[in-house]
Amino acid sequence: MTPAFDAPTVIRTKRDGGVLSDDAIDWVIDGYTHGRVHDAQMSALLMAIFLRGMTGAEISRWTSAMIASGARFDFGDLRRDGKPLRLVDKHSTGGVGDKITIPLVPVVMACGGAVPQAAGRGLGHTGGTLDKLESIAGFTAELSGDRIRGQLQDIGAAIFAAGDLAPADRKIYALRDVTGTTESLPLIASSVMSKKLAEGADALVLDTKVGRGAFLKTLPESYELARTMVALGEAHGVATRALLTDMNVPLGLAIGNAVEVAESIDVLAGGGPEDVVELTLALAREMLDAAGIDGRDPADTLADGSAMDCFRALVAAQGGDLSQPLPEGAHSETVVAPRGGTMGDIDAMAVGLAVWRLGAGRSAPGAQVQFGAGLRMHRRPGDPVAAGDTLFTLYTDTPERFGPALAELDGGWSVGDDAPEIHPLIIDRIES
Repeated sequence: MTPAFDAPTVIRTKRDGGVLSDDAIDWVIDGYTHGRVHDAQMSALLMAIFLRGMTGAEISRWTSAMIASGARFDFGDLRRDGKPLRLVDKHSTGGVGDKITIPLVPVVMACGGAVPQAAGRGLGHTGGTLDKLESIAGFTAELSGDRIRGQLQDIGAAIFAAGDLAPADRKIYALRDVTGTTESLPLIASSVMSKKLAEGADALVLDTKVGRGAFLKTLPESYELARTMVALGEAHGVATRALLTDMNVPLGLAIGNAVEVAESIDVLAGGGPEDVVELTLALAREMLDAAGIDGRDPADTLADGSAMDCFRALVAAQGGDLSQPLPEGAHSETVVAPRGGTMGDIDAMAVGLAVWRLGAGRSAPGAQVQFGAGLRMHRRPGDPVAAGDTLFTLYTDTPERFGPALAELDGGWSVGDDAPEIHPLIIDRIES
């Protein structure tokens, strides 16, 4: 029997600006999931989508096909104190220094929410939550469905690799990372929402990044992405809203894997950088509101230690040992101020690429990251600087990486006489 579709025809349709039919999308996603469509063919189709875009109907069908490629969790039977669990999740579209999931999930746990968090690994210049958490000795994100259910019931959260959720997306996600197609709006929207809609949450809050360090650089396209994802969520019966947040400057002062865990622990201990705390609390309030959870102010959970207690319980449940020191690159290099003045702008993309060069990210699917690789910023834009002050410290286990990393960082910062313009962290809020 002759198949209804073939990969070259599907690729040519999109390459030439055509619209893929529902059946063509279902066929290509199923074919790629099961190995009938090859990496080279899917790479070509992804590039065609990157260049030609997709209609709203195509994005919706692509998302549904990826959800249908695997399991879909249902936690509706879970109860606490005789009442259904309030299941809510958050997703960021990816940024530099974006460790927000790590303090955010414990804050929401401490306020009575339950978080089934299907998290990802590093993609391009952006870090991955799983890579960061796996820098904790013993921590595993490879959880069975029964284990996820048990953690949600017992402690109120699980952070896990998508596993059987949207396996088509897992393969496509890895391919996007190494084929220059990470910035495609349709592919971002469908990737995010296929996993999130499959994981069983009742409500979802999206942190849509915009700026130099984001996948989408301009406000118009970031608004479009946020609205597309909100519409996809609502169409699938999940209460969904989005915050548009600035990603021109890295979040916090630590960028990498273990260094971001250390900074997150500082936040949970009641300290940490102001921007990380601000965004953590803003997203927590949105998540609690979307899930209909009234009661505690999320800020109180940082002040009284209850969020830290929840973090310790979460790490222990997933095999992590916080008594072991976090890894740090065996070699370090510093960048010092050539003159006194005021710290100027810091380009999030330059920092993200420098950290990737240090070994914190991947250049091939499945490659191992260095948990100790990363960068610490010692000044934020607008801070006073004296000549000779240390501005950045870089870490890696492979010192030959310093040259390429410093080359990426060069030109991504300045020290001058005038303070740079400081952008608000939270730009807008979007609901259906």
